Amino acid sequence: MNSSVTPSRQRAGSLYESIGGHTGVTVLVENFYQRVLQDPALAQFFKHTSMDRLHRMQVEFFAVALDGPTTYGGTAISHAHQGLKITLPDFQRFVQHLFDTLSDFDLSEDERYSIVQRINKYANEITGAPGGY
Repeated sequence: MNSSVTPSRQRAGSLYESIGGHTGVTVLVENFYQRVLQDPALAQFFKHTSMDRLHRMQVEFFAVALDGPTTYGGTAISHAHQGLKITLPDFQRFVQHLFDTLSDFDLSEDERYSIVQRINKYANEITGAPGGY
């Protein structure tokens, strides 16, 4: 993992700006997926995935989730995860890797929790849960 790369803040404002804009989101996605793919419990979900495409879509997704100047052009989240049988514990494991990755960035604790909170909003769509997790 390239944890020595800590993008600097562009300016105060959105979480996207706090993480370092496009460069910061790109580094976040790279470092995050290095952690995820090293986790045998999660790596199985990516066996048949184009990592180049996933990387592009995740950069877009995180940019949008963090209020960046981007639109998400990927597949609907619920459709992209349909049939993968991702459980809530799988999702929680995934989010823990995200939180650990965010610790490599020059972010406050509140900013890290805000980012995780935004990703947690998609838990039901990712796990296929009917609501409220």
